[in-house]
Amino acid sequence: MKMDVSGLIGEIKAKQAISAADVMTLRKEIWPDGNISSDEADLLFQINDLGSDPSEEWLEFFVAAITEYVVNQAAPKGYVSDDNARWLMEKVDHDGTIESAAELELLVRTMEKATGAPEVLQDYVLKQIEDAVLTGKGPTRDGGSLQPGSISDSEVKILRRICYAPGSDGPGRISRSEADMLFRIKDATLSSENGKNWQTLFVQLVGNYLMAYGEYDMLCRAEATRLENFMDNTKPSVRRFFGRMKDSDVGGTFKNVFSSDIFGKKNAECGHINAVEQARKLTIVENSWLHGKIQADQNLDPLESALLDFIADGLAETGH
Repeated sequence: MKMDVSGLIGEIKAKQAISAADVMTLRKEIWPDGNISSDEADLLFQINDLGSDPSEEWLEFFVAAITEYVVNQAAPKGYVSDDNARWLMEKVDHDGTIESAAELELLVRTMEKATGAPEVLQDYVLKQIEDAVLTGKGPTRDGGSLQPGSISDSEVKILRRICYAPGSDGPGRISRSEADMLFRIKDATLSSENGKNWQTLFVQLVGNYLMAYGEYDMLCRAEATRLENFMDNTKPSVRRFFGRMKDSDVGGTFKNVFSSDIFGKKNAECGHINAVEQARKLTIVENSWLHGKIQADQNLDPLESALLDFIADGLAETGH
C-alpha cells in the first residue's frame, strides 16, 4: 500500500460522506501511476461499502480505478479474466443484487471498456438490470425512481449501453440471450407507463439480433493472449523486417501487391453488400424463434407489431 488510509476511512464512516477532498487524497496516494493493486482494489470497495452518500467525484474515481484494475491489469489487456470476473461479482453482489449506483455504473463501464468478458459476467450484468425493472428494487442513475413492472428512460439508457458494449457480444451486436431478456422485459411491462424510448430500443435491439450483419468476430481471450505474447517476443525482428524491405525490390513488390486490385476491391465491396442483404433475411432458426416469442401469449402487442413492421421494411429494401 502507498499509504495508511485507516484514519481516512474512519472519518468517512463518521460523516457518512465521501467528499471531493477525500477523493483527491485517495487519487493522489493510491492511484498516482494509474495502477491499482489487489489490496488497493479491495480497499476501494471497503470505502464504497461504508454506506455513505457518495459524491460525483468518488463515483467517477471508484469506477475508473476498478475498471482499470479488472480490464487492463491482467494479460491480455482489454479482456476480463475469469478470476477478475468472479472477484468483481463477489464484490458487488449483495444477496444476488447490487445496491449502489457506483456498483451499477462499474458493471456497465466494465462491459463498455472491455474487448471481451466471460459469459458468466455478461449474464450477471444483464440479470441485474432485468431484476431492477421487474422488482422495482435497485440503483438507478439520471434521477427518477423504479416502479415494479415498468421500465424508465434511465433503465433504457442502461440497457442500450450494456447491449451495445464491446464486452457483451461485441460492438454493435445483440446476442440471443439479450434478445430473450428484452422479450421478458417487454412482456412484464406491457401494461405499465414506460419510458418514451423503450419501444424504439426494443425494436432496434431485437431487430439487430435478427437482421444485423456482423462483419468480424473478435479474438477470444486465449487467442488474444497468444497474439500479445507473439508481438512482445518479435517486435525487434518485425521492425527490422519492414526496415529492410522499405527501399528494396521486395519492399516495392510487397507494396504493389497491397496497393493493387489483386484482392478485387470492387468484388469485395459487392460481397460485403451481398452479405449485409443476406443477413437481413431471417433464417429458419430466427423465424422459428420469433414466431415462438410472438405466439407465446396468442396476442400481438404494439411492440411486436412495431418489430414486425421494422423487419418488413428491412426485407423490402432487399427486394424480398
